[in-house]
Amino acid sequence: MEKSIKGIVVPLITPVDDDENVNERELRALLRHCVDHGIHGIFIASSNGEAVALTQKERDRSIKITLDEVGKEVPVISGVMDSSTRRVIDNVKRLEDMGGEYAVITPTFYARHATQDETIRLFETVSAHTNAKLMIYNIPPFTGEKITPDTVFKLANIDKVIGYKDSSGSLPDFIRCMEHFKETDFILLQGSMVLSAVAMLIGCDGCIPSMAPLFPELFVKLYDKCKAGDIEATMRCNKLVNMTASLWQCTKNQTTATKYALSLTGLCGYRVLNPTEPIITNEMKLISDKVAIIRKLVADELSCG
Repeated sequence: MEKSIKGIVVPLITPVDDDENVNERELRALLRHCVDHGIHGIFIASSNGEAVALTQKERDRSIKITLDEVGKEVPVISGVMDSSTRRVIDNVKRLEDMGGEYAVITPTFYARHATQDETIRLFETVSAHTNAKLMIYNIPPFTGEKITPDTVFKLANIDKVIGYKDSSGSLPDFIRCMEHFKETDFILLQGSMVLSAVAMLIGCDGCIPSMAPLFPELFVKLYDKCKAGDIEATMRCNKLVNMTASLWQCTKNQTTATKYALSLTGLCGYRVLNPTEPIITNEMKLISDKVAIIRKLVADELSCG
């Protein structure tokens, strides 16, 4: 069956100016770069996009710009996660007003989670207040709660819940979900870059890799080879994808490394939002040198067809 969201879905960074407002020109350039190079979808206002560090106005603006630039070409899933049910509902309503179709929701954060039922109530209440399609987002380090497979199964029964993005890092749990939803139209996306190849090889619908804008053709080839069951080519591509993931180790903060690496495309700057630790000179050189090495290896791989 054909699913509405699949393939390489980029959790895009948010380029910002010196006042920490969205740099519209750079965001549009990144979006156009991704879509023109075959990326299958965009996740805007994501964790990687520093969504909750932006002001509400700028967060909404990033979504509106994205929908305007590429919303008619590829699926755009938008982060509406927040610290309470009421705040999530308000975010979803603004998304609907902007014409957005897909809302991504985590468990509420900055909360003392007591039970999995809290997240079930969150989705039930949001569903009753929106016409948007809802995606479950499991990212325990950011929310303090790990959504269990059994909870995912319950959430999937709620009206308007259409899919699941798993950034928990637990492959066994994700495999349980894949087995449960096999032969259904429920969408399963792997959020861990280092688990993406194996997850796609065994049947998940796609992945959400933050470094994909750096080498979009490589990530698209990885997806295509996984779907074709080409193990040898998948392993070659995955080795290079993991090399891009190793760039995160070059700085104190993963988003800082991602933003600087993507700035090497010439499409955007690398400023991160306060109080995130900024990049320093020796880290810039380390990333630049590694990207140069990876770039040559990627060119060789893409020439293989």
